Amino acid sequence: MNSACRIDDELTQHDRDYLAARGTSVETVKHQLAIFQHGIPFTALSKPCTVHDGIEQITDTDLSKLERTFSHAMAAGRITKFVPASGAASRMFKALLACCADESTASSDNASLQSFLDRLSDFAFFEDLSTTLTQQGHQLEDLRASGQYQPILEALLHPTGLNYAKRPKGLLKFHRYRDHIRTPIEEHLMEAAVYTKDASNQAHVHFTISPEHQEAVQEHLESARQRFKHDGLDWIVTCSLQKASSDTIAVDMENQPFRDREGNLLFRPAGHGALLSNVNELQGDIVFIKNIDNVVPDHLKEETYMYKRAMGGYLITIQETLFGYLRQLEAETITATQLDAIAQWAQSTLYWTSPPQWKNWDPTQRATYLRQFCNRPIRVCGMVKNTGDPGGGPFWVTHEDGSTSLQIVESSQVDPQSSEQQHIFASSTHFNPVDMVCGVRDYQGTPFDLSQFVDPEAGFISQKSYEGRELKALELPGLWNGAMAKWHTIFVEVPRPTFNPVKTVLDLLLPAHQPQ
Repeated sequence: MNSACRIDDELTQHDRDYLAARGTSVETVKHQLAIFQHGIPFTALSKPCTVHDGIEQITDTDLSKLERTFSHAMAAGRITKFVPASGAASRMFKALLACCADESTASSDNASLQSFLDRLSDFAFFEDLSTTLTQQGHQLEDLRASGQYQPILEALLHPTGLNYAKRPKGLLKFHRYRDHIRTPIEEHLMEAAVYTKDASNQAHVHFTISPEHQEAVQEHLESARQRFKHDGLDWIVTCSLQKASSDTIAVDMENQPFRDREGNLLFRPAGHGALLSNVNELQGDIVFIKNIDNVVPDHLKEETYMYKRAMGGYLITIQETLFGYLRQLEAETITATQLDAIAQWAQSTLYWTSPPQWKNWDPTQRATYLRQFCNRPIRVCGMVKNTGDPGGGPFWVTHEDGSTSLQIVESSQVDPQSSEQQHIFASSTHFNPVDMVCGVRDYQGTPFDLSQFVDPEAGFISQKSYEGRELKALELPGLWNGAMAKWHTIFVEVPRPTFNPVKTVLDLLLPAHQPQ
């Protein structure tokens, strides 16, 4: 008997009360257990998307036209920026944490540590670190000169100091300006002021945050709003938490529900795909999504602004045509000529492929099928040229029914035993920087229920441990992977300088994150 069947028999009343308190249904748990049992199929890559074959290019002539189109929607208050900002910065300091945990690695021959120490004064948090050390009875320069690196690392990373390893990345000091220093949250506010500001001079931005950092983040946001207000400009800032109800059940190595020492079912955070519900509840119209760490100082923002507006204009242009066609498809008097025009446009713009039975259908059947296909969310995703970055990219994917679609695919979704599939993945010419604009309302202005456009088979199973015991964890379909698999997807090439993430603390030393 498999685990999906056993769950009903094994659930106690305490379990059911626990699930109810979490907002998790028994049906959801059964579905997740079934996924562990039968596994998650790998994505079938057909070929990489390339320029003129799945990736569009925006010409200089197009830029100004698209920006004008976008400006009208922005003035009407249609634009919101969505920033996933709930993660802690521990990965950013992985190398330094290793040195801190093992003093034998904290030596002058450790390249990461030495680079960090050699340019310590170039970090925007340098003054805070120096002050913290002084309060602890140390002088930073004396410690560096004598090779005493441990107090410096502890003052930066540990709760007795700045606690940077546990703080959310959005609250760390990233960029130094002439008269102030900015965090990623503050940089995102400044960006939002340029490409979400409406006719009332209000910029709309939403952050996802973690419960343990909620108070600190909201205080920081309010402080930033007050400090940066000028000439009537203000921000409408909202926040949301990743819901515990989106966590997924863990299982043991035999795919049976994992229980903690108290006998409770164990749930784990389900990855960034769980944030789809946050986007859904935002009830937005046109929503930009961008990672918290992909920000630059003001003197490098103009190219980012230009392409953000152009991507938004591109989406609106497609929407206008699509919405017009959907209204035609709703009419009872649509002609065969109109249907042919809609089908041709869907093929060339939305990468639709007609099903085998298309030629045998009458106009009513064709209209019904096209209306169902066309009426779904749209996303325009910026893609940068691949220079060896780890992570996902744009691909043509083949589905079980033989149809193809454009998808963002991560390495974990590709069969590691297939040399052909691995070769296709490695030959990608472009990389996903998580830089997209989404149209999340239908042609009647009603917000889509985004949960209806998810590929539930696009998650990921990983092995973890809890209290010394091995377990399997399930990540939900990623926000920009399986969670948006059934959206209309358009890839456009954007310049490499628009992508400057901070994945490690040493990335802050790159020219893009240093003062002008």
